Amino acid sequence: MTDQAPPVDEMHYEQLAQDALRGVIRSALERAAEPDGIPGAHHFYITFKTRAPGVSVPPDVLAKYPDEMTIVLQHQYWDLDVQHDRFSIMLKFGGMPKVLAMPYSAVTRFYDPSVQFMLQFEEPEIVEAEIAPLSPPARDPNAAPPPSGDDDGPKVVSLDQFRKK
Repeated sequence: MTDQAPPVDEMHYEQLAQDALRGVIRSALERAAEPDGIPGAHHFYITFKTRAPGVSVPPDVLAKYPDEMTIVLQHQYWDLDVQHDRFSIMLKFGGMPKVLAMPYSAVTRFYDPSVQFMLQFEEPEIVEAEIAPLSPPARDPNAAPPPSGDDDGPKVVSLDQFRKK
């Protein structure tokens, strides 16, 4: 009896299938980007990871949706730009226009409730950007040492002395 390792999927069929299904989203969005817009009663709920690589969301929207967000495309959307691997769209939030852009790989769910059609995808890996702490500026070793004492706090300067009289 020999112990054989299970076969390795070097073709990565699962990823190929996910990519092919994301092509369905692209085709639906291409149709929505046409002059006539989304046909009939169709409308789309697109859920995506707001911190996935390649996602661009305005800071105020990101603060409100720090992990995941669902957008609805039905009647009011503008500047839908559909590319091979990503799309961007302008939507209004609180009456203010905002542009969102994302790769299809950030989408976790696509749903058209008018025909009960849904695609669900594996969540993308989220890479948290590490913020390096600011290091103090390099000091000239020949420079005078910084003043010490009780004056280390913030300074208030009156602008009156700079005004022309």
